[in-house]
Amino acid sequence: MSDSKHLGVTPPVSLNPSSAEEEAISLELLATLEAEGQFESADESRNREIVLGKIDKLVKEFVYKASLKHRMSESLARSCGGKIFAFGSFRLGVHNAGADIDTLCVVPSHVTRDDFFTIMVDLLKNRNEVDELTPVPNAYVPVIKMRFGGVEIDLTFAALQQPTIPDELELLDTAILRNLDEFSIRSVNGSRVTDEILRLVPNVTSFRLALRCIKLWAKRRAIYSNSMGFLGGVAWAMLVARVCQLYPNACAGSIVAGFFRIFLKWPWPKPVMLKSIEIGTMRLRVWNPTAYAGDRAHKMPIITPAYPSMCATHNVSQSTKYIIDAELKRGDEIVTKIMSGKAKWTELFEKSDFFRRYRYYLQVNVMSTDVESHNLLHGFVESRLRQYVAQLEGVGAIVVACPYVKSYDHEYACKSDEDIERIRQGKLPTTPMPSDTPDPTTVVVKEGESAEGAEKKAHTSAFYVGLLLIKEIGREANGKRRLDVSSPTQEFINLVTQWDTWNSEGMGISISFLLQNQLPDEVFDGQPRDRVRSTTTSGSTKSKKRRGNDTSTTDNPAKRTKIAMTAVPSTSGVAAEPAAKTDEAEKEKDVNAEDAPKAAVVATGFAAIAAPVPPPPKQAGIKLKLLNAL
Repeated sequence: MSDSKHLGVTPPVSLNPSSAEEEAISLELLATLEAEGQFESADESRNREIVLGKIDKLVKEFVYKASLKHRMSESLARSCGGKIFAFGSFRLGVHNAGADIDTLCVVPSHVTRDDFFTIMVDLLKNRNEVDELTPVPNAYVPVIKMRFGGVEIDLTFAALQQPTIPDELELLDTAILRNLDEFSIRSVNGSRVTDEILRLVPNVTSFRLALRCIKLWAKRRAIYSNSMGFLGGVAWAMLVARVCQLYPNACAGSIVAGFFRIFLKWPWPKPVMLKSIEIGTMRLRVWNPTAYAGDRAHKMPIITPAYPSMCATHNVSQSTKYIIDAELKRGDEIVTKIMSGKAKWTELFEKSDFFRRYRYYLQVNVMSTDVESHNLLHGFVESRLRQYVAQLEGVGAIVVACPYVKSYDHEYACKSDEDIERIRQGKLPTTPMPSDTPDPTTVVVKEGESAEGAEKKAHTSAFYVGLLLIKEIGREANGKRRLDVSSPTQEFINLVTQWDTWNSEGMGISISFLLQNQLPDEVFDGQPRDRVRSTTTSGSTKSKKRRGNDTSTTDNPAKRTKIAMTAVPSTSGVAAEPAAKTDEAEKEKDVNAEDAPKAAVVATGFAAIAAPVPPPPKQAGIKLKLLNAL
C-alpha cells in the first residue's frame, strides 16, 4: 500500500506486518473470545434472520395501514413499500450471542413519525413474540425498543422524500438526505456510517476481531453506553477503525495494543476522524467547533465519516471522560503485559468494580403499576439520567459523578395500596440484613411465581450514580460540613414528573443517598462487598492522596453492623420530613448537627432526603429517621 492510497486523514504509522509472536497472541485472543461466548451459534444466527424478515414484513404492513389513514386507495397503499436496514454491530459483523440489532425503518414521505409511534407500536403490541416494548419518541434518535422472538431490537425511523420505498433501495447516495428533518437524518446516518466504516478499514478481518475485543472490554468495565455518557458501539468501532488505518497490515492483537497506546495519550478534544469532513452541497450542518459553541464543548469528539459528519460522543461528560481515561490506562497496562507474555486476555475482561469503587452513591428509583407504563418510564429516565449527572458535576464538592450503565429491575406483588405507596416512595422490600425482620405487609414475588393474597403489582428500576468527593466539604456558619445536592436532584425529578406521559397515580420516583455498604447485594454479582481502596479512577497524585486518606467508621465491624441494622431496607437510605413543609431549622433537626459533621440533602418526589455521610472516627453515631418510619 502506497502513501498516496492510504485510508484515513494521515498516512499509516507503519506498514509492517505483525510478527509470528503477535499472530500467536491474536489466536489466543480469538480463543478467549470464543470461550467468553462472544460468537453466536448457527441456530441463533438463523433466528436473527427470521426475526429481521418478520420485521421487514411488519414495516410494509405498517406503511400500508398508515397510507390508508392518509386516505390513499388500497391498491396505492399496497404499492408504497417500506424497508428495514440493519446497522451497528450486526451490520459490522461483530455482534455476539444475545446482542441487540440496530434497525432502521424506512418509509415514504407521507408516513409520519407520529404514525410510527402509534400504528407501528399497535402492530407490535399484537404480536405474541414481542415483549418489553418500549417506545422512546423523545430520545436524541427516537426509537422503539423491544424483544422480538427473543432478540433485542432497536427500531428507528426515517421518512424519505419519495412516494414509494422499493426493496432494492440503498442509502449510500447523499441525495436521499434532501429535505429530511434532523431526526430522520440521524436515523439514516446510523446505517450510512456503518457502511462507511467498513469501507474505510484496510483489513476487515483484523478490524472485526479487534473490535470484538474492545466491545467486550468496554462492556465488562461498564463504559459501553452512549445514553449514559460513555461511548456507544459506533464510537468504539470508529476508534478501532482509526487504529486499523494507522497499522493497515497488523493483526488483531497488535491493533488492540495500538488502540490502548494511542488513545491513552490522545490529545482530546482533538477529534478522531476516519476521513476529512465533507462539506456537501445541501447545506446540512456538519460538526464544526469553529462555528458552533456546542461542538467546541465536546469532551471526546469522534466524528462520523458519512455526510453530514456528526459527533458520535456528544454525551460524554467530564466525569465519564475521567472514567474512560482511567480504564484506558488500566487496559494499556494489561495489554502491554499480554503482548510480552506476562498476562492473559481474561485479565483485560474482568468485571467492573463500580459498586466497590466509591464511598457514596445516589440511587434513582422509578416505579410503575403496569409493565407497559414502566417500560416507557424506564426508557425516558435512562435517556435523561446524563442530564442529572451534568448537574451534579456542577456541585463544587463533587469530583466525579459516574452513572452505572444498567439498571436493576424488579417486579413486586403487593397486598394493598399502602404497599404500592411505600414502593413509590423508594421503600423497596428486600431481603433483610442480619438481625432485621422482613416487612410483614409486602410479598415479594419472583418472575413467574404467584403470591397468596397478592393482587397488585409494582414494577421498579434502580439506577445508580457513584460519587467521588473532595476531602474537604465547605463549612456552614455553625462549622459543620454539608454537601447539598438538593437543587440538581429536584431539577431532575421535575424533569421526569413534567414528562408528557407521567402519571402521578401510577408512577413514582425517589432518589436516595447511600453509603457503599448500604448497597443491595444484587449489585455485587458475587463480588466481595469490601470497597476497593486503589482503583482505576486514581487520576492525579493529589486525587490518590485524597482517596488514600478516605476512611470512615464503617471500616469498623461494629460500626458497620450498626449501620446495616438501621438501614432497612438496604436500598432505601434515610429521609427527613417533607421539605416543602419545613424550613432550614426544621431540616437540621432530622440530621443531628452535633452527631453528623457532614450531610447531603437529596430531594425526592415526596420529601427531602437527608442522607448521611459517616462521621470521622471517635464521633457519635448519626441520628436519623429511617424511610420506613415516615
